[in-house]
Amino acid sequence: MSATPGTHMKDEIDQQPAVFADLLAAREQIAEVAAAVAERRPRFALLAARGSSDHAALYAKYLIEVLLQLPVGLTSPSTTTLYGARPDLTDVLLVTVSQSGGSPDLVAVTESGRARGALTVAVTNTADSPLASAAELSLDICAGPERAVAATKTYSATLLALYLLIDAIRGGDGAHARALPDLAATALDESRDPVEETAQRYRFAGRLVTTGRGYSLATAHEAALKLAETSYLSARSYSGADLLHGPVAAVDNETAVLAVCSAGLGGESTREVIDAVHQRGAEICAIGSAASKTPASHRIPLPETAEEVAPILEILPAQQLALDLALARGIDPDNPRGLQKITKTT
Repeated sequence: MSATPGTHMKDEIDQQPAVFADLLAAREQIAEVAAAVAERRPRFALLAARGSSDHAALYAKYLIEVLLQLPVGLTSPSTTTLYGARPDLTDVLLVTVSQSGGSPDLVAVTESGRARGALTVAVTNTADSPLASAAELSLDICAGPERAVAATKTYSATLLALYLLIDAIRGGDGAHARALPDLAATALDESRDPVEETAQRYRFAGRLVTTGRGYSLATAHEAALKLAETSYLSARSYSGADLLHGPVAAVDNETAVLAVCSAGLGGESTREVIDAVHQRGAEICAIGSAASKTPASHRIPLPETAEEVAPILEILPAQQLALDLALARGIDPDNPRGLQKITKTT
């Protein structure tokens, strides 16, 4: 428990530029794992994760489909642990993502997948975890100990590790990621005031919807989770396309909308969604490198990057907003009710 509410979460949000720099310095380790994967030439990829790591896995799904042109699926661990499914995974790449590496169901999925022929890769912040031992290959995200219950630096470090891994598999040199430590420091500094203003405005909000498309969908999902677990805000996340297919009917002038809109194809396609919720009277906060061009009540602009790495920066002000909103609502985000740092599911 931190002496001052939110101390751990704030400190770990602020550590992220340094975490990115450390991870970029460890690219040789990532390249070795990538070379082993490329040599096996998988025909399909599966991703296994829970919680925040599941959102990181969704980001990886987009990366693998777009950059590697491989079909990708997100596993349902209960098909292994509850129903005993044992599919043939020959020539399949199975990437299991877990901050702690200690969730029994994810370890079971990894062990089962390896026994059924998959090339297994563990992406974790705990190098000596059961998950790392279960997988054939392991990737340390190098985030260091995280004391806050809400994952911040481990989430963004996982995104960066997954990007560097997938980029290296396709033969890239991580060029789009090199400036991220400096850009992250700029983003954290320049977003403090607009985040604080948004938090004060949203402190009495009862409903919030987050939305994004493409790579940014992972950010929308993670932002909703952070706001729910730290501020106890009823937050729902939707793909922009799914939002227009029905849930937009529930949006009105009492709904707060957090729209993730960075430069690129995903951000461009989100404009239609933002226009639709704007017409319904929703109060919109736009986060991203295209935020300044978005019709919104509140804007949190970010430095522009290649679209494929934008989520690594997008999540930073969302984390700050979750912290500030919790404090504004009189809640200690380091001690959310009913939650523990490690959740073990079977």
